[in-house]
Amino acid sequence: MRRALVVGNSDGIGLALTRRLVVEGWSVVGVSRSPREDLVQHVVDVTAEEYPEVLAAVGPVDLCVYAAGVGELFDPADLAAQTRAIEVNLIGAARTVEAVVPGMLAAGGGHVIGLSSLADVVISADAPGYAASKAGLTSYLLGLSAALRPRGVAVTAVRFGFVDTKMAKGTAKPMMVDVDRAVDVLMHAVRSRRPVVSYPRRMSVAVRVLRLVTRSTLRR
Repeated sequence: MRRALVVGNSDGIGLALTRRLVVEGWSVVGVSRSPREDLVQHVVDVTAEEYPEVLAAVGPVDLCVYAAGVGELFDPADLAAQTRAIEVNLIGAARTVEAVVPGMLAAGGGHVIGLSSLADVVISADAPGYAASKAGLTSYLLGLSAALRPRGVAVTAVRFGFVDTKMAKGTAKPMMVDVDRAVDVLMHAVRSRRPVVSYPRRMSVAVRVLRLVTRSTLRR
């Protein structure tokens, strides 16, 4: 039986993906800071000192999906929230890769998927920590893909726009998709093993235009 690890599976996309993988015959172990009695799960924060030990206890997996993520709107009185976004979204993902990829290399195959964002191309005054963390995550995953694919391990960056979860903050949420559709996209990524998947595609184009406008404004 194929074995998967889903990090950040207590709610949202991670929870829905866990349930979909189980239906499709995977054995799934979850890691989350919030417990759920209906899941096979380890409860730990990805920033905790003991996090690598928890992943070591999980053992080798065929698929690892990093779905943990946080993001708060900018508040000058709470800069720590922006730091935490970088710690969870980027450093947590890197710590996960560090723990799971050696086992995949030893087995001669595996697949790592990280949930990034179309915000990875945006300079954001609303959520600078979130945008920076996703820019770093996408860059890291694409670099890993180029380095590891010749060794049999696929790495995929899945870049979502707005998904109907608690992470979708702010008043404007254009082209928002529901969680089930997001899981459809993820399952396609599992099968295709492409280095990068961007969804919705129309929003991918729109944010690139926004990036050009923002940078032009900053130059002025």
